[in-house]
Amino acid sequence: MRVNVLGVSFDPVSPGEAVLRGREMLSSGKGCYVVTPNPEIVFAARKDEKYAEVISKADLVLADGIGVVYASKILGGTPLQRNPGFEFAESMLLYAAGNALPVYLLGGKAGVAEAAAENLKKKYPGLVICGTRDGYFLPGEPVAEDIARSGAALVFVCLGFPKQEFWMAENRYKTGAALHIGLGGTLDIFAGNLRRAPESWQKRGLEWLYRLLKEPRRIKRQWKLPFFLLLAVCARLRGKGRRDA
Repeated sequence: MRVNVLGVSFDPVSPGEAVLRGREMLSSGKGCYVVTPNPEIVFAARKDEKYAEVISKADLVLADGIGVVYASKILGGTPLQRNPGFEFAESMLLYAAGNALPVYLLGGKAGVAEAAAENLKKKYPGLVICGTRDGYFLPGEPVAEDIARSGAALVFVCLGFPKQEFWMAENRYKTGAALHIGLGGTLDIFAGNLRRAPESWQKRGLEWLYRLLKEPRRIKRQWKLPFFLLLAVCARLRGKGRRDA
């Protein structure tokens, strides 16, 4: 049963349970998709009913941002565990490499997906990258058809929100892939253009602060986190914002 955090319903799974669900979807041969909302995505979904619906129809909704986890604790009920999209993606890559499941990388600027592919093939022996494409394509371009021809079983869709979620919902059955995962800027990390926070920062839930220190321009986005938590406090006081779904 999913739990609602300020209008978006999440799957209350542990990282290990999320991996098992991902493996099941990869083995199903169906057009599944996974979304990894953070507070920014929750805010966007609250303002756009169609976007909220696309998220709700995902086969797995993981709490990526620490702000979502804190909000779930403030609101009470079933607590959420953080499931970083990057770590979930790595687990799926490991499984794909061990089971000869081809992977397609979609998104990023020109050259990013290709660089990510080279690094991933070195990191995961046996991994098959069956295709790459940058995220700068026009509506109507046969991207899903290209993926279908590649024979991909797993697709990383890194187009940024809300584009990636809308794209997955629209094309999930056109690509022929079993599993699609919306991963934002993850390809830049795989390509070596960005670095994740040190593990000590991650364990303390301070990855957002590390990224802010490295990229001060993100302040325009990060200011929403304290407001998000304040919104959760207000919802708790009113007895709204959280229910099993």
